[in-house]
Amino acid sequence: MKVRSRRLLATIAALVAVSMIATGCGGGGQTTGGGEEGGKAPVKIAIGVGAPLTDGAVALGQGMVRGTKLAVAQANESQELKDLGIELEVVEGDDKGDPTTGGNVATQFVSNPNLVGVMGHLNSGVTRVAVKIYNQGNLLQVSPANTAVDLTQMGMANYMRVCANDAVQGPAAADYAFKEAGFKKAFVVDDSTPYGEGLASEWAKQFQANGGTVAGTEKTQDKDTDFKALVSTIKSKNVDVVYYGGIYNAGALLAKQLKEGGVKAVFMTGDGCYDPEFIKIAGAENAEGALCTSIGYSVDELPKAQDFKTAYEEMFPGEAIAAYDAYSYDAAQVIINAIIKVAKEMGADKLTTTEGKQAIIEAARASDFDGVTGKVAFDENGDTTNKVVTVYSAKNGEWVAIKSVESE
Repeated sequence: MKVRSRRLLATIAALVAVSMIATGCGGGGQTTGGGEEGGKAPVKIAIGVGAPLTDGAVALGQGMVRGTKLAVAQANESQELKDLGIELEVVEGDDKGDPTTGGNVATQFVSNPNLVGVMGHLNSGVTRVAVKIYNQGNLLQVSPANTAVDLTQMGMANYMRVCANDAVQGPAAADYAFKEAGFKKAFVVDDSTPYGEGLASEWAKQFQANGGTVAGTEKTQDKDTDFKALVSTIKSKNVDVVYYGGIYNAGALLAKQLKEGGVKAVFMTGDGCYDPEFIKIAGAENAEGALCTSIGYSVDELPKAQDFKTAYEEMFPGEAIAAYDAYSYDAAQVIINAIIKVAKEMGADKLTTTEGKQAIIEAARASDFDGVTGKVAFDENGDTTNKVVTVYSAKNGEWVAIKSVESE
């Protein structure tokens, strides 16, 4: 990957130095020689990115690629990787947000002899298919975005995620809605995807447990564009909040049509809509006042996130940081750290062997470092131990953080 300026090189060098100290990757262990400086070409190791790149939640998927590319660029600039004789590359797989296509991407990744880990996927429904293929191929998968609760209960040791699941985000959002925003009567909509259904279900369950009333529910489709009939139904229910579980494409259109249809209820949603595209599609005026939760702290709240933002903006000028860019960066760092650890112990030339890939999975499971999004570590199931949820409000054309909550 080409680094665009001396300033970016300096920023990357500083970030890498901090990262290697924080993750325990500096010095010691076995090395494989001096790479190109020793007259030997570096070992090319690939990291796959599975995400919707041309269809579905494209803005989120492209952000996932950018977050991964930044992590890889920083690693490739490090002296440590050069000393190990390794050069990393990113291989993109366009799953289009579709489980069947995602399965095809997974098969391609598994068949790539240089690929040792996958950063992805975005959609839980895609991972339900892909993770089984990765498991059969002994390939590590680290997701920045999957929130369906059951994914870490499938017994797949090769799978882990750096984001909190629906059982964390849904109840936290419902608690805020009932206890702090003062909403008492809700209408709940989901987009019929595993993600949307799971999040909406967890939200509704907690909202009712708090004493709130769910006056109605509706299932839509993630590619729906006309919600006029649903708007009429919701308007007749006199609710004070409409909760939507789904991705920004359809969610923004629903929010827009609710506002245009005269519905006074506040629109509330989850991390699938936490993207500038939601406000762009809905229109700033229609989005104004909408509430959204997303996993983790805002990137403005953590010290390491400032360095991330600086490097990101220099490497991708003009690109807004999307919901999962920082999580993708941390997920990619999990894979990179595991690659470094195994290369030191077994040698770079063993990374792509069956034994090497298994060792990479085990090393990733044992991750424990301070990332851009906070502490990065996993429990026995592969779930993140970082269970922070932040509530945002749409104000003047952008999402503004208003409160972060850490669940137990």
